[in-house]
Amino acid sequence: MSELLFEQLASGYKPGSFSKPISFYFSMDSIKKTVVLGPDGCQVRDGKPEGEADCVCKMTPEMFSRIWNEGYRPGMKDFMSGAIKSNAPALLQEFMQAFGK
Repeated sequence: MSELLFEQLASGYKPGSFSKPISFYFSMDSIKKTVVLGPDGCQVRDGKPEGEADCVCKMTPEMFSRIWNEGYRPGMKDFMSGAIKSNAPALLQEFMQAFGK
């Protein structure tokens, strides 16, 4: 499910959501994706970014699906328990907003 979602990301992105390119690295079990969002669009690549990502996010594919498809909004408990690990939780919120979520 998550692989398909990443394939469809570019079509749902709202251009201009980010004024400069911001990189997101998602690690979900065997799924490793880098997503770069910028003023003009969305790029998705397999694997880690070439340098450091602005936002790193680790979670299960099930949690990602729950957030993306079911409208679940993670709270402090999800981050404190380790269900979601991120170096920039605020950027994750902006990521979701860039897709109208």
